Amino acid sequence: MVYEKKIIGLTGIYCAGKNHVAQILEKRGFPVLDVDKLGHLVIESEREPIIFRFGNDILGQDGHIDRKKLGAKVFGRPEEMAALEEIIHPAANQETLAWISGCKEKALVINAALLHRSSVFEHLDAVIIVKAPFFVRLLRARKRDRLPWMAIIKRLKSQKRFYSQYFTGKTDTHIVENSGFFRNRPESRIDEILSRLGIL
Repeated sequence: MVYEKKIIGLTGIYCAGKNHVAQILEKRGFPVLDVDKLGHLVIESEREPIIFRFGNDILGQDGHIDRKKLGAKVFGRPEEMAALEEIIHPAANQETLAWISGCKEKALVINAALLHRSSVFEHLDAVIIVKAPFFVRLLRARKRDRLPWMAIIKRLKSQKRFYSQYFTGKTDTHIVENSGFFRNRPESRIDEILSRLGIL
């Protein structure tokens, strides 16, 4: 599939702050598709095969799939994660392509934690990776997810090989530091990238 639009991929490791960068890009006038939120909708639309595969105990009291319970079943278990992805990725990819086709803007952003697994990955004009120091991410994760410290550290360590999958292709890859410190505000870096791409 050949696109007539510039497509920027946005990703980042756990609690690096990619959604903050997504908000900055939206303020610059670029439509942003949050694939992670899209995945939440797809989990509900693919409810029956997911329950059949993982059991009724993933349901919450309201009868909807509890993503935390589902996550506990697949996190750290490659076979279980692959089974879930086999169910939800085709639908998520279809929705992503439909969103791209429906956008009238000449440049848009795909915001995804697992960007390299998206069907549009090979067609991206650029990739923006958001980074932040380990201890900054640790504190952000604790505040946001309220998980035990060891569970957070396990998640952080599980992404040791995150960057390698984005520097092996031909797509231009750009790093945005998002430590949260005043001297390291990501806005100027984002504008620099957008100017280099000729879309600012």
